[in-house]
Amino acid sequence: MSSLIATFFYVGHLRPAPGTWGSLAALPAAWAIYVLAGPWGLLAGVVLSYVLGVWATGVETKGKDDHDPSEIVIDEVCGQWIALLPIAFGAANAGVAMTDLWPGWIAAFVLFRFFDITKLGPVGWADRMDGPTGVMLDDVIAGIFAALGVLGLAWLAHQGFVAQVNPA
Repeated sequence: MSSLIATFFYVGHLRPAPGTWGSLAALPAAWAIYVLAGPWGLLAGVVLSYVLGVWATGVETKGKDDHDPSEIVIDEVCGQWIALLPIAFGAANAGVAMTDLWPGWIAAFVLFRFFDITKLGPVGWADRMDGPTGVMLDDVIAGIFAALGVLGLAWLAHQGFVAQVNPA
């Protein structure tokens, strides 16, 4: 069970770039959760993936030298879902399908992968932590940064749209 969770149904065994595959697999899973349970369901999925991810990562890495093997991608799934939260809540608030906000999906994916790969600032600090908490936490922080980026880009896009529709 721990391997199934840690690799997100074995997606983590895909090569090359298992972290990117994990982030991609998180997208349709987020959509399915949203359709079934709305934005609060996706938020619950974030919490559940974090808790189960810490547990599964601990089991899968116990006694091993590598505390963050590449096949463990539940951390990418959790972080990617965090990056998608502004889209989920925005779609619910606007009364539209989550897929209608497709530019946000692209921004969430690209920004999350950027922060996860570059390990800027606190993402890198968390990545250097030993143990399952560090494995999960760097992606949580990358997801938060990506979510903030999605919000910023949405604000800019809507400002530009409003300015074009209502020129001063």
